[in-house]
Amino acid sequence: QVQLVESGGGLVQPGGSLRLSCAASGNTFSINAMGWYRQAPGKQRELVASISRGGMANYTDSVKGRFAISRDNAKSTVYLQMNSLKVEDTAVYYCNAQNWRRLDYWGKGTLVFVSS
Repeated sequence: QVQLVESGGGLVQPGGSLRLSCAASGNTFSINAMGWYRQAPGKQRELVASISRGGMANYTDSVKGRFAISRDNAKSTVYLQMNSLKVEDTAVYYCNAQNWRRLDYWGKGTLVFVSS
């Protein structure tokens, strides 16, 4: 089993920055890819960014050039640096980890609220 705990969300003005963290515990050696999803009110969950164990990253088009995902395997932690935040980035952000058998683990989410 893997447990994921997100932190770093909060209220920020448009154009501001936040850094989300997700710490994994349990059988962290079983984790392959990790990622960040988000869900805005009334909308479906979407993948924001993902990163492989070796550091290969992918982003949804709307955040390219603004967000950066990274991971520290020694600390079993994945990060999402969010810059130039927009109102439309407002959502609950969920950490995801997938093991080698494609079983997904989820955090409880952290709210990012972008407003002036």
